[in-house]
Amino acid sequence: MQKVFLILGACSAFVSVAAGAFGAHFLREKVSQEYLAVFETGARYEMYHALALIGVALALTQWPSSRLILAGWFFAGGTVLFSGSLYLLALTQIRILGAITPLGGVMFLAGWAWMIWAFAG
Repeated sequence: MQKVFLILGACSAFVSVAAGAFGAHFLREKVSQEYLAVFETGARYEMYHALALIGVALALTQWPSSRLILAGWFFAGGTVLFSGSLYLLALTQIRILGAITPLGGVMFLAGWAWMIWAFAG
């Protein structure tokens, strides 16, 4: 699982940097400041959780745990739902996509909770 989370984390960090550059250099003149901020929030949280995935992978080398594995999957799923919905919302301006974002946020929180439980228990 370590390798899977390392790869997912590195790919997610790559996408986050690319999204940030896309937002800064292309979207700035194409969408409103509100939607640009939405897009940037997606990129920022994707990077945070890319690093969290890499952290899970590294932690698994010292403390193998099904709880850590679950935390990693929550981080990965949360990235798709949270950041993905924000990217789509900013690009399409279809407001209903914002309803998906909190589901991703809950997955992020679940990932952190499982990580805490893995280290505490």
